[in-house]
Amino acid sequence: MYSREIVDEALLLHSLGRTDREVATSLGVSVQAVRHWRTRGQHAHSTQPRLAERLAYCPICAKGELVGSAYSYLLGLYLGDGCITRHRRGVHYLSVFCTDEYPSLVRQCEEAMQAVFPCCSPFRVQRTGCIEVKSASKHWPCIFPQHGAGKKHSRPIVLADWQEEVLHKHPHELARGLFHSDGCRVNNRVRKKVRGDWKYYDYPRYFFSNTSSDIHEILGRALDLIGVEWTLRWQKRPEENFRDAGILSVAKRDSVALLDTFIGPKI
Repeated sequence: MYSREIVDEALLLHSLGRTDREVATSLGVSVQAVRHWRTRGQHAHSTQPRLAERLAYCPICAKGELVGSAYSYLLGLYLGDGCITRHRRGVHYLSVFCTDEYPSLVRQCEEAMQAVFPCCSPFRVQRTGCIEVKSASKHWPCIFPQHGAGKKHSRPIVLADWQEEVLHKHPHELARGLFHSDGCRVNNRVRKKVRGDWKYYDYPRYFFSNTSSDIHEILGRALDLIGVEWTLRWQKRPEENFRDAGILSVAKRDSVALLDTFIGPKI
């Protein structure tokens, strides 16, 4: 008897367009088992809803409740390194791309997806230099109404009223998600001449780089609610095919120490 997780993963892989044999090889099960799950649904002892029912469920349309802290963190990841793509039969996939170097961030991303959409288990796809964390549902565009055609900097990114409420209740998680995606914490090294001698100083600093002014504005409002001082400058790109990048910086000692209490270095 195979576990419920194996059956669910087989059905998800099939919905991605994999053949029965490819799914069986990937999971180490027989082709007959995969064909049975695909044509007959789940095994008889499963108490979970069928895959079609899980894909159709939406906490927004059903006027349910989102886990605010998890959603706020996932919103930050989506705005930084996420996208939504449409597949067959109206199924959408939320994808967040995480660097291989930070396994803890990959795990936190999976946990946030699972908490926001407990009906559909996330899974990983290994890419070159990164891991794509994915989850399937017909209603990811309801969860993230910022979804649209083209890159995020090419269209307005405006939070819905209910997302604004989440931002005001959970600004720390939103800031953490954004810094975990397009941000970093570094030791800034500067040289200063004091009484004729050069002295070197090291101090920690946070940076967030993104090409969307709207996403910078969202992060700035979250930091204001937390009480973090920040500055923003736009870096000109000489290449005509690249959009200018905005760099948000947190350098004041007290503000860096405050971010360290809930963000810290990536691991």
